[in-house]
Amino acid sequence: MQSMLPQYGGDINDVKKARQLMKSVRDTNPKHPPAWICSANLEAAAGRHQAARNFILEGCHQNPRSEELWLEAVRLHPPDEGKRIVATAVTHRRDSVRIWLKAADLESDRKAKRKVLRKALEHIPHSVKLWKAAIDLEEPEDARQLLTRAVECCSTSTELWLALAKLETYENARKVLNKAREHIPTDRQIWISAARLEETRGEANKVELMVSRAISSLTANKVEINRKQWMEDAIDAEKSNCKLTAQAIIKNVMSAGVEEEDRKHTWLEDAEWYCSQKAYECTRAVYAFALNVFRKKKSIWRAAISFEREHGTVESYENLLKKATDECPNAQDLWLMYAKSRWLNEDVDDARRILANAFEFNPDSENIWLAAVKLESEIGEHNKARKLLANARSKAPSPRVWMKSSKLEWCLNEFDAAKELIREGIGKYKGYDKFYMMLGQIYVQEKKIPEARKAFVEGIHQCPNSIQTWLQLIRFENSQGELVKARSYLDMGKVKNRHNELLLLESFRLELGAGQKEIAQHILSKALQECEKSGLLWAETIFLEPPHSRPTKSADALKKSDDNVHVLLAATKMLWAMRKVKKARVWFERTVNLDKDFGDAWAYYYKFETIHGTPEQKDAVKKRCIAEEPRHGETWQSISKDVKNWKKKTGEILDAVAAKLEVPK
Repeated sequence: MQSMLPQYGGDINDVKKARQLMKSVRDTNPKHPPAWICSANLEAAAGRHQAARNFILEGCHQNPRSEELWLEAVRLHPPDEGKRIVATAVTHRRDSVRIWLKAADLESDRKAKRKVLRKALEHIPHSVKLWKAAIDLEEPEDARQLLTRAVECCSTSTELWLALAKLETYENARKVLNKAREHIPTDRQIWISAARLEETRGEANKVELMVSRAISSLTANKVEINRKQWMEDAIDAEKSNCKLTAQAIIKNVMSAGVEEEDRKHTWLEDAEWYCSQKAYECTRAVYAFALNVFRKKKSIWRAAISFEREHGTVESYENLLKKATDECPNAQDLWLMYAKSRWLNEDVDDARRILANAFEFNPDSENIWLAAVKLESEIGEHNKARKLLANARSKAPSPRVWMKSSKLEWCLNEFDAAKELIREGIGKYKGYDKFYMMLGQIYVQEKKIPEARKAFVEGIHQCPNSIQTWLQLIRFENSQGELVKARSYLDMGKVKNRHNELLLLESFRLELGAGQKEIAQHILSKALQECEKSGLLWAETIFLEPPHSRPTKSADALKKSDDNVHVLLAATKMLWAMRKVKKARVWFERTVNLDKDFGDAWAYYYKFETIHGTPEQKDAVKKRCIAEEPRHGETWQSISKDVKNWKKKTGEILDAVAAKLEVPK
């Protein structure tokens, strides 16, 4: 018996019981097809294929009208025998679509398949499945003729009507779609196909009309306008290069089922969804529609402009900015973006004109004044920049305007003028910390150490909560070899600004730089008790560990700091030091995506690709960094804010920062 069951791994007694049970079912009710199918499958599973075939054929004899039995019989027999069985089957079930399709499938010759399907259609002319199978085997001209007959027999099949329309000439296709609408007045796809037909023909003016009529007609026929379905139809239209149809759909269904108070929020979500689907024309259409309703909503303009900057052309981006500034003339940021774009595209005169227009609507805007100053400074028109700053100090006075005025003179090496402007600024705004820091730095540059110290000390007295002023003074004293004074000021700063991670980090680094590693580690340990989630502090712990312990420490640091970007960068540098190049690249991507404004991460990534990547990979990082224009990061700011680099662009700063960074070890 064992040799009779070569493919069966179960208990032989179970098989015997199953056979007895099946026999009982068959004897009790021989007209029950599932009993015969189960019996055949049992024998097939036990390796008794001939017995299985005998059972299934006996079942067919007992139940000649059972589709399932005939199809199972075909499956269990070799192809040649299967053909004979299916030929018998169709004599009993000429109305079975599945049996006719199986008969066609068993034929290997295309001509024979067509013959079987034509025969099938004689018996079942209303089967869409049979028509589709038959049409798939025909050449385009024969398929068109067959489809013409098919829609007569299956007049409610949208699929067949649309297939016929695709094969017809423009004029005939219109007639076909008109007929289709008569037979199926409730199907939106026929209307959408008609709109797409008009668009491909160049009849742009008819597209909007067609979609509008579709909504009206379907509504009249009591068809619910399913907003989600239509929005997906718009994506299909765009992917078929019918952007006018996509836009018309969006225009006509955007408000469907949306409460008035939810419109803005819903439409912004729609735009984001389309963008995530890479349906950019649909995204534009949503923003265009929303802006037509909410012309003065700055948030929608900003969202649309951000999308256009990322996915559009310079022309489309600037056209939108022009419309935005026309509609929202008091939105300073929109004017600034517009002027910056013109300037970056080397049209300085146009940038000036835009800023001049911005002044008309925002005469007291500090940002617009300073943007105009930056423009003139960048192109070397320093006297014009000075005049603008003088006007700004008169018409839009602020500590920042005085700071920028003195910064310009400082950059031009006019130290006396810079110091005079700072003193004027201090007279008006004593609590503005940058005045004291700049004054101290200028004195350091002039090598006037006592004056520099006095400026920094005055800064901490006037601005005791300015952490950067404390750091400037501490670093100044340390640079002068006054380690005791630096420690003293650090302690004072920590008393006045408790639990500040920057001062705690400075304390750790001060001792580490002085060679007091154990004290530094103790300070860091205490600092983490004060600021237990500080990414800056946790990042320092990773490279204090020996190489074999760093992965564990980095995992702990990431967990304790909630995946802080500084810790993420430190962990990435650790992978780089371990020569895990592929993994480090993935982690660099995570880091720059987590905080695109973190310049140090971009610089490390750029240096990494300079060493380990291809020229294309290196250039790609640089291009992305320039697009993001990062402004933060300890090393990044030390380079970007250095007056010697005041005219350097983002790409040049990236090169300088990367050159300064060390390869992690």
